[in-house]
Amino acid sequence: MEFDRKLSAADRDIRLPIPFGWYVVGYSDELPVGGVRPLRYFDRELVLWRGEDGRTRMLDAYCRHLGAHLGHGGRVSGNSIVCPFHAWAYDDRGTVVDIPYSRSIPPRVKRPCVRSWPVVEKNRLIWAWYHPAGVAPQWEVADVPEATDPEWTACERFEWHINVHLQDMAENGSDTAHFQYTHGTAAYPEQKTAFDGHIMRTDINAPMDTPRGQVPGGIHVVNVGPGQSWTRFTGISETLLISGVTPVAVDHVHVRFCFLQPKAQAEGPTAAVAAAIIREVVRQLEQDKRIWDNKAYVASPILCQGDGAIDRWRRFYAQFYPADAACEPEAVT
Repeated sequence: MEFDRKLSAADRDIRLPIPFGWYVVGYSDELPVGGVRPLRYFDRELVLWRGEDGRTRMLDAYCRHLGAHLGHGGRVSGNSIVCPFHAWAYDDRGTVVDIPYSRSIPPRVKRPCVRSWPVVEKNRLIWAWYHPAGVAPQWEVADVPEATDPEWTACERFEWHINVHLQDMAENGSDTAHFQYTHGTAAYPEQKTAFDGHIMRTDINAPMDTPRGQVPGGIHVVNVGPGQSWTRFTGISETLLISGVTPVAVDHVHVRFCFLQPKAQAEGPTAAVAAAIIREVVRQLEQDKRIWDNKAYVASPILCQGDGAIDRWRRFYAQFYPADAACEPEAVT
């Protein structure tokens, strides 16, 4: 008899915490003025809303009064979120600012009593800053100009939920050998990676096969912390992929892919080619998903020549853990 059994984090030896950084919690156009959304990310229940001033705000979800979830039935009043149970109103600092049936507000909730989260909107996306100790943002979300350029298409969107730790998924880009054996590429791609503080840039030489022969192509990836990345594909048709990979739990991520292309290429004679590039990237993600959903985390892998910059990549990634939680891989000999 077949059955679907999800392996636990312990089964898969996932001991890493959630890394700190900026993460996508939604698309801007999904949250109208006055809109409220319940969320679960970072192993926490959250509520996201847009006030009458147009700004987005996010708090831990449970009302300090009697525990109602502010995201399920809560409403916006001005710029505050109002509890659906007894109408306690919270501002974006997590302070109770109104109890309509009481002559006074208890002193304990006149100060912030529910955790608030730094939130910004850039690149058509809503981003929240996560740090387990509540430390303030240590860098800004980077602007990607094409995301709001009228000469580029709107986002073509794809989403997945994947049972994997964020680091294990992100490491894939440095694993050059898997491209041939998982995705069927003709050869290992040639890539160069540069590390600069919380930013990593990777340039990959990726010629593309066409009916008219091979065409020069490139893949240029920028990672800003663990939660923001974008990829530019050049060659047959220019394509920009903005990726949002957000931890739901230590062994579960929510993946958003937002593809944009120049309208002149996506809507003209090369439209079929442009669409094919997106399909290929999605195909490869789904091939990887089969691996990620079921793999164990190996803290000290035995690496060999040809495995790419996995060891350097892990040292880069370790900076996003508050404590020394990331194990370095065994050196190549």
